[in-house]
Amino acid sequence: MTSLAGRTDTFRIGTFNVTVISDGIRVGEKPAETFGTDQAPETVGELLKANFLPTDKFVNGFSPTLVDTGSDVVLFDTGLGEGGRQAGAGRLLEGLKAAGYTPDQVSVVVITHMHGDHIGGLMEGGAPAFKSARYVAGQAEFDFWKDEARVGTPAENGHKGVLKNVVPLAEKTAFIGDGADVVPGITAMAAFGHSPGHMIFRIESEGKGLVLTADTANHFVLSLQRPDWEVKFDMDKAQAAATRKKVFDMIATDRLPFVGYHMPFPSVGFIERIDQGYRFVPETYQFEI
Repeated sequence: MTSLAGRTDTFRIGTFNVTVISDGIRVGEKPAETFGTDQAPETVGELLKANFLPTDKFVNGFSPTLVDTGSDVVLFDTGLGEGGRQAGAGRLLEGLKAAGYTPDQVSVVVITHMHGDHIGGLMEGGAPAFKSARYVAGQAEFDFWKDEARVGTPAENGHKGVLKNVVPLAEKTAFIGDGADVVPGITAMAAFGHSPGHMIFRIESEGKGLVLTADTANHFVLSLQRPDWEVKFDMDKAQAAATRKKVFDMIATDRLPFVGYHMPFPSVGFIERIDQGYRFVPETYQFEI
C-alpha cells in the first residue's frame, strides 16, 4: 500500500489557509475488534462489505491540521512523532516542510486530546519540536492524564506519555474549556467521551466555517454510519456515541465541512444524514472555485 505520509492538502476557509498533513497510516487487523465491539463480527463485516471495504483489515490514518490565519500559524495535534517512524509514520515535520512552513513558524499548538497519536510529536530529540509556540489544551483532559491515579490502570501508558510530552510544556500552555477562543476565529467546543476532556474546534472566517472533529469519529464508515456502535478506544462509550450524534447532527444541519483526524486522507468532507447515521462525503473541488 502506498504511504501517504508527509503529503498535504491546502484549501481556504475565508481568509484562512488550512493545510491537512498526513502523519502516516497504519493497517489494522480484525476491524470488529476495534469498531462495533458490541456487535457480532458478522454484522460489522456486512457493513464493511456493503461499502466496498475488506472485512479483515482496515486503515487508520493520522492527520494533523495547520490553520494559517494571517496573524497566527495554529497547529492542531502533532501526530505520532519519533515513536511512529519505525513503522513509517511520525511524518508531520516532513509535511510542514512540504507545505512551506518550518516548525519555528508555528505560533500556537492545540492539542485536541492527549492520546499518543496526538501528542507524540510535541517533543523532538528531547526538546520541544515547536520552539516558538505557545500551547492550548483542555483542562479536563490534562487533569485526568496527569493524575497519578492513572498508575496501575489501563490508562497508565497514556499517563506516562503526558508526563513525557505535555508536562514539560505546561508553563507555556493555556488550559481551556468549552467555548474558549484559541485565536480570533477559532473556538473550542467540548466533545467528551472518546477521552475525558476531548475537544473539537470551530473555524470561522468571512462567513465560512469548518469544524475540526479530532477523534469524535474514528472510521468514515463504521463510526459514522453506525454512530451508536461502541469503539474500543472510546473511554466512555455511551458519552462518545452521544457526542458523535450531537456533533455530526450540527455539521449536517449547518452544511459545514469538517476535518476528521482519522478520516481517509485528505480527511476533509461533509456529512449527509442516512438511515441509522451519516454518510461521509469527501471534498472534491468545493474550495477551489
